[in-house]
Amino acid sequence: MAISDDALSGALAAYLERYPEEAELLSQPLQLLSTGENFASRRSFPMHVTVGALLVRGGSEILLIEHRAYGITLQPGGHLEPTDTTLIDAAVRELAEETGVDPGAVSPAEPDPVYVEYGRVPARPDKDEPEHYHLDIGYAFTTDHAELGHIQEAEVTGAAWYPLADAERLVGPRIARAVTRPAA
Repeated sequence: MAISDDALSGALAAYLERYPEEAELLSQPLQLLSTGENFASRRSFPMHVTVGALLVRGGSEILLIEHRAYGITLQPGGHLEPTDTTLIDAAVRELAEETGVDPGAVSPAEPDPVYVEYGRVPARPDKDEPEHYHLDIGYAFTTDHAELGHIQEAEVTGAAWYPLADAERLVGPRIARAVTRPAA
């Protein structure tokens, strides 16, 4: 069964409970989610949900990919599938698909998202997608020994472990959220 809009709203609410200062930035997707339009579907426009995975190895490096379509360095992640039942499991699936990391070598750092980003995506006529928005919900994971496997070459041109400071310079402040969280 696909992930419900209620589950998506719940994840966003848990995130905003930890990071209330971001409520204004996320007001538009919050409003859209309240309409119940099956935002787990990639065919939902003007917005749909994607997931991301911030995998920290040994507390000192993080796994990033080179995204083929966007031509930039990002955390692994992507669209939800109809068979996904939870956001965190979808994030692990995307991590494993894109990087070949063994999901058994990965543990969630916490059950709630560590970042949520709302961003415009240009039209992709090759996928019959108009300009739209992604609500990217990201989770932090840890590992002591996960290694890269076969990358998903259709979506990723490369994957590598980066020192945390380099990753934050490339990807932004969500990297710090993978290793530090506010006091509850």
